[in-house]
Amino acid sequence: MAKKAKSTGGTKIVPLGDKVVLKRQVAEDTTAGGIVLPDSAKDKPQRGEVVAIGDGHTRDDGEKVPLTVKEGDRVIFSSYAGDEIKVGDEEYLLLRESDILATY
Repeated sequence: MAKKAKSTGGTKIVPLGDKVVLKRQVAEDTTAGGIVLPDSAKDKPQRGEVVAIGDGHTRDDGEKVPLTVKEGDRVIFSSYAGDEIKVGDEEYLLLRESDILATY
């Protein structure tokens, strides 16, 4: 079964199995008090938008279980989850669905 993937300038990202590709949310430039933060002081956000999903978990009996999240979902994930990848000029985060903590 063919999966539809996110096309990024001729390159398609197609995660396998229970993997999910996220576009990380942009870090805040200022604090709530109005202080401008340099790049070294910015925390990487633990929020993002699902760009592409794999075809699901494979159970011990061989049956595929579809993923809970879908493309376009906004999610919160673990701080050290996944691997950062760069495709063209875009940066993505590739992680397991189990590293996603919540949707919002």
